[in-house]
Formats: sequence, structure tokens, C-alpha cells
Amino acid sequence: MIKILHNPRCGKSREGLSLLEETGNPFEVIKYLDNPLAESQLTELVKKLNIAPLDLIRQKEKIWIEQFKGKELTDAELIKAIANNPILMERPIVISENKAVIGRPPQKIIDFLKK
Repeated sequence: MIKILHNPRCGKSREGLSLLEETGNPFEVIKYLDNPLAESQLTELVKKLNIAPLDLIRQKEKIWIEQFKGKELTDAELIKAIANNPILMERPIVISENKAVIGRPPQKIIDFLKK
């Protein structure tokens, strides 16, 4: 089943959710700010996205700038930072069984669903 990691306060996330709704296919909405992903889940997500953990981080977020910017962090430390501060995670993210995509721009979701 398709899943979307969704933040209802984010316009791009709402747009991604709308795109999924338009397909008519079943999917699960995970409000990751209410139910943060564990470090193990984030590690798996990074693998599915085929990106470095740093690429999963919203580097313009206030918490990133104040607490992490300019520090040399390992991948494990970056994952821990996201787990402890889920607002840092890029959004929306659409996940299938063994692949995922960050829906920025939203066209990436459409392309992902066609595969």
C-alpha cells in the first residue's frame, strides 16, 4: 500500500495528498509530526529514497539553523536529529513497498506513481 508522510500545515504536503486522492487508489496518511518516525524507520526511509540523510533535512528550519547548522554530523547523528525533531524532515514523502520519493515538486509524485 502507498503511504504519504504528511504535514497538514504544509501547502506542498497538502498538494501531494490531493494528487494521491485524485488517483482513487487506496493509501495511508501518516501525520509524522503527531507520530514521529523512529531512527530505524528513518534509516529505512533514506534507503528507499536513495539519498543521504542530509538530503532529507529541511535546512532552512529554525531548529536546524539554531542547533545543527555548521556542525559536522554523522549520518546516524542526522537521523537522530530528525527523529528528535520531525519538523526537520522534508515533506511530503510518498512511499511504496521498497521505494519512496520526496514530493517536491509535486510532479515527482505523479512520476513516481506511474512507475
